[in-house]
Amino acid sequence: MSKKAINIRMDESLLSDLDSYAAELDRSRTYLIEKAVSSYFDTLDEMISDKRIDDIKSGKSEVVSMEEVFAKAGINVHGRV
Repeated sequence: MSKKAINIRMDESLLSDLDSYAAELDRSRTYLIEKAVSSYFDTLDEMISDKRIDDIKSGKSEVVSMEEVFAKAGINVHGRV
């Protein structure tokens, strides 16, 4: 997997904590940040799900059944011709 460099700004106390953890665990800042972001994806998925539910409830989005999507795409879901 290739990696791409990014620049971020971080509060000095947070950076100090990060450096302390990195030193204690004998890991790099990059490693710890990658692990933190990766583990946060579950939380982000939940936040997006909540937002989508709110959008449906408020009428900003609508739910379309799978059958309707397949029908519009010309896909026969019941095996009938």
